[in-house]
Amino acid sequence: MKNIAVIGAGTMGNGIAHTFAQSGFKVQLIDISEASLEKGMATISKNLDRMVTKEKISEDDKAETLNNISTFTNIEEGVKKASLVVEAATENVDLKLNIFKQLDEACNADTILATNTSSISITQIAAVTSRPEKVIGMHFMNPVPIMKLVEIIRGYSTSDDVTNSIMELSKTLGKTPTEVNDYPGFVANRILMPMINESIETLYNGVAGVEEIDTVMKLGMAHPMGPLQLADFIGLDVCLSILNVMYDGFKNPKYAPCPLLVNMVRAGKLGIKSGEGFYDYSESRKAEHVSKQFV
Repeated sequence: MKNIAVIGAGTMGNGIAHTFAQSGFKVQLIDISEASLEKGMATISKNLDRMVTKEKISEDDKAETLNNISTFTNIEEGVKKASLVVEAATENVDLKLNIFKQLDEACNADTILATNTSSISITQIAAVTSRPEKVIGMHFMNPVPIMKLVEIIRGYSTSDDVTNSIMELSKTLGKTPTEVNDYPGFVANRILMPMINESIETLYNGVAGVEEIDTVMKLGMAHPMGPLQLADFIGLDVCLSILNVMYDGFKNPKYAPCPLLVNMVRAGKLGIKSGEGFYDYSESRKAEHVSKQFV
């Protein structure tokens, strides 16, 4: 596999493109929005500059990485030469199913189709294609160039050959692939999201404030980031979407999203991406000031 197509130039998509390109792969970064592609490439360049400053890579390494990435606004053109496509679009079931229908028609018969979904069923996605044995989950962690883990999720029909191939490919990226089976939330979010949701419930019930909850988890449990700050970082809308997928999948009330989370998403308080969540990011992307509604 030398040609990799990535669908979506947002946070996860440009991070995945960056990682493959820096490892010597030719990457076709695809997004229907030219503005999103420009923003994604600017982010990659900025992140590479940071690595140059820290002397982790050279200027030549940066130039070569950027040279390995081509951008496209048309899926059919972007996936022509791809031996692997990694979809990293918004966490929306209907959108992903539509993309995979297009990919199945546009890609060569032997192309592997992967999704970076953090919770949606791989089996459900694979079912809209004529190649379910070649559909697999590659759940990268954010920020992709730094985080080592990749959850490799086998759908009901994913073949051993495809699974082994993607496991080995992930290792060439300097990642640690971990194979899991296809159940709502997989492993990472099945454990993480209930913790975040319970932290929001703890705030909602008035047990403690935002900073206090995060401080307990950082200093008491050795978490590098408090759960409410992490929720802001992930995006409260994404957290809500994942919890809804797990609640729908398991029909277990322990996965039901906290009413406070639901209301914050309805109000557009999505975390860093909107400038406010549990913390106020109007002056800094660091969680230095608690949002005024929680003061």
